Amino acid sequence: MALPLTELRTAQSDDYWLCNARLPLACLDTAAPLRTPIAELAAPPRLENWVAAHLHIQAGAIAALAPATSTPEDGLPNYDLGQGLVWPCFADCHTHLDKGHTWLRSPNPKGTFDAALDAAAADHRHWSADDLYPRMSFGLRCSYAHGTQAVRTHLDCLDGQEKTSFAVFDRLRQEWADRLTLQAVCLVSMDYYDSPEAEDLADTVAQYGGILGGVIYPQPGLEAQIDRAFALAEARGLDLDFHADESLNPDAEGLRIVAETKLRRRFAGKVNCGHCCSLSVQATGRAQDTLALLKTAGVSVVSLPMCNLYLQDRQPGRMPRYRGVTLLPELRQFEVAVALASDNCRDAFFAYGDHDMVEVFNQSVRIGQLDRPIGDWPQAVTRTPAQIMGLDVGLIGEGRPADLVIFKARNLSELLSRPQSDRVVIRQGTAIDTALPDYAELDAVVGIS
Repeated sequence: MALPLTELRTAQSDDYWLCNARLPLACLDTAAPLRTPIAELAAPPRLENWVAAHLHIQAGAIAALAPATSTPEDGLPNYDLGQGLVWPCFADCHTHLDKGHTWLRSPNPKGTFDAALDAAAADHRHWSADDLYPRMSFGLRCSYAHGTQAVRTHLDCLDGQEKTSFAVFDRLRQEWADRLTLQAVCLVSMDYYDSPEAEDLADTVAQYGGILGGVIYPQPGLEAQIDRAFALAEARGLDLDFHADESLNPDAEGLRIVAETKLRRRFAGKVNCGHCCSLSVQATGRAQDTLALLKTAGVSVVSLPMCNLYLQDRQPGRMPRYRGVTLLPELRQFEVAVALASDNCRDAFFAYGDHDMVEVFNQSVRIGQLDRPIGDWPQAVTRTPAQIMGLDVGLIGEGRPADLVIFKARNLSELLSRPQSDRVVIRQGTAIDTALPDYAELDAVVGIS
């Protein structure tokens, strides 16, 4: 007899079936051999490209995918999902855990980008290990409970902060090693690469196995600064991850310089750029030239729609005319790897957010009009960010770990119409506790009485 999904939360068996599921075709591992042809797994509505299947979970892995019209193996528990959606766990490849949950301590009353910079800079005086650890841990607990399995965070590294922040990050990486894959990127202004201290920063990043990064805006010497960052990364075998052109200035073309530098230097590592807002206000021809260059260079892009929509073109008492979100459909048309990520959560750059990739996907689909059809956009919060991070996760396939997020929602409309707070998260075949940490835990940390 089929069991209700609710009983999966307390299940003891490591050998069972998830029945009557719908999987995003975009998240199916088609490189691995399947016992059942994909044509036999197709499910309506075809416009959304779902796959109808039963999943055999055994010893923490997906042992088999079978057509939903078949009968599961006798003698094993089977849980009826009622055509509910099953996604692979998420990858969040652009966050700021070190800034997270400081809004009440260092708010941004104006809501502008410049005011956010000022508030964040003022908050740095609090950033001891005792302050960073509980806030960063809080963010990771939220991510994990929501179904994320990999997180990349940027860490502010000016004025010697990297020693403290990377040490806290490394402690968390070790503590979460069996549940989350964590990566860290140093974050400095690009003129920092003009200084001798850039060598020491690159050495610290290499010591912790991190990624070299920086914030790119138009400024004198930018090309040389970007080139120096590439040189430092090359010498240490590091990848690069930049904040690029986070403004509505059409003359901001740091993204283009990054791609040109990667090609000129024949840089073999991964290069990713976040935000890329200025593309949205550039002339079509110029923007398309840059997109073609990105494809040739193999530079990936991560878009942060919620944060960019919050900050860009904000003026008191005036409706914003520009959205600040980069050219998502065009990036996909030019076959540039593009991911979606959460960015800042409850700090001066974004007053809201909960490290929830379902919310990120939900808002991104609406903001970027990524549906009709949804196509392979589910990869933008699963497979693509995982690839940007150099990880082989974010797909559902036979033999892969059973790291899954199960929803009662049966289609895209249902998925994106409610918060999905009743999701079930499976890690290595076992349902985890999805209770979120209480904000009150942070009161003493951020000085709230």
